[in-house]
Amino acid sequence: MDAAIRPGGQVRALTLPPRPVIPCGMHDIHIIGGGLAGSEAAWQLAEAGFTVKLSEMRGGGDTTPAHHTDGLAELVCSNSFRSDDADNNAVGLLHAEMRALGSLILDEGDRHRVPAGSALAVDRDGFSAGVTARLSAHPNVTIVRERVDALPEGPTIVATGPLTGPGLAASIGAATGSDALAFFDAIAPIVHVDSIDMGVAWRQARWGKGGDDYINCALDKDQYHAFVQGLVDGEKTEFRDWEKDTPYFEGCMPIEVMAERGPETLRFGPMKGVGLDDPRTGRWPYAAVQLRQDNASGTLWNIVGFQTKLKHAEQVRLFRTIPGLENAEFARLGGLHRNTFIRSPELLDLTLRLKSRPNIRFAGQITGCEGYVESAAIGLLAGRFAAAELRGDAMTPPPVETALGALLHHITGAAAADTYQPMNVNFGLMPPIPGRTKKADRKKMYTDRARVALAGWLGK
Repeated sequence: MDAAIRPGGQVRALTLPPRPVIPCGMHDIHIIGGGLAGSEAAWQLAEAGFTVKLSEMRGGGDTTPAHHTDGLAELVCSNSFRSDDADNNAVGLLHAEMRALGSLILDEGDRHRVPAGSALAVDRDGFSAGVTARLSAHPNVTIVRERVDALPEGPTIVATGPLTGPGLAASIGAATGSDALAFFDAIAPIVHVDSIDMGVAWRQARWGKGGDDYINCALDKDQYHAFVQGLVDGEKTEFRDWEKDTPYFEGCMPIEVMAERGPETLRFGPMKGVGLDDPRTGRWPYAAVQLRQDNASGTLWNIVGFQTKLKHAEQVRLFRTIPGLENAEFARLGGLHRNTFIRSPELLDLTLRLKSRPNIRFAGQITGCEGYVESAAIGLLAGRFAAAELRGDAMTPPPVETALGALLHHITGAAAADTYQPMNVNFGLMPPIPGRTKKADRKKMYTDRARVALAGWLGK
């Protein structure tokens, strides 16, 4: 018996029953990839009563440039699932919809929550371990540590994410007849909390939302501009020839690329000082760096919005010029990796099936959605679509007025294939609210409408 800690410290016993072995070839469906999308899809199918073979290459002798463990649903970048506000935020609404549909990812996220104001942030190791334990214990799931280099012939969900291996990528290319698109994704550094000078830094969430969930480091005007110049001048990772034309994703832009857009750019982005009261002055700082708790014990904190392609020695030198981080010790430095995704609006049908090979579904970041929660959401839908098909039923996609439906609609046809780019869920993907409305009321109107639409879709 193992134990899982729920928010608020409540301990719930988690019994891990014996797991029967499903003979090779006897599974109902094959899922390739044990990230957020693949894990969620496997859970949805297993809970629906279907046997699942889940192939994950990590742990079988292979790894990726971004992963550090062989745990399922490993979080390779931030530990945040972003806003959990279901009334005024599109991703918070997506959280609520996924919880209503029995999401494993959101359930484990809630179990391993760490303080982050109004955001849902998790202890990354506990979260991954929880997902791995739940799927390993499920009698309908067999996890196989193997690399898959070709698309299978039977019912399959491909959820290999943005770092798909070259063999499988070539097989996907042959099946789609189209080149994959690509973009760079960057990772933020993580700091040991006991190396932060709390005589200089202080704890507070912006605008007081969340109490003291963040650690803040204030910069005055001269310190800020010196830091920005350091980002611009710093030595950066060099691209290989085949990477030079690969674009960045706007939602995970390296901080030095933002700095190159203008000296004030960061003050209106990840280094904004508004809403933070420096206890030494009683005023908002000219600029600020925030750190967010990264694990349940509170020993590790990541630097919010500081995704970077600076070389490691340059990161240590420059980030230690931030007041309060002069003696910072880094548990992980930032990095950069190349992500790939398919032209989903051209290649997939409304239930995420590959038009040229309908036995294959795609889920997660390889479809071009961006973000942990969005990837898991598309995995959830792929699993439910596949379960309905295995039952011989037709499943209507969720209404476009919902967060789930709007994200799915964007992936499967709303966007132009030739200009398709990774996208986080946002209210702009939903049909506009009809009539004249006050801007201050609009977000709540979107979420109220979405709840009604989801309830109707679920038959409630």
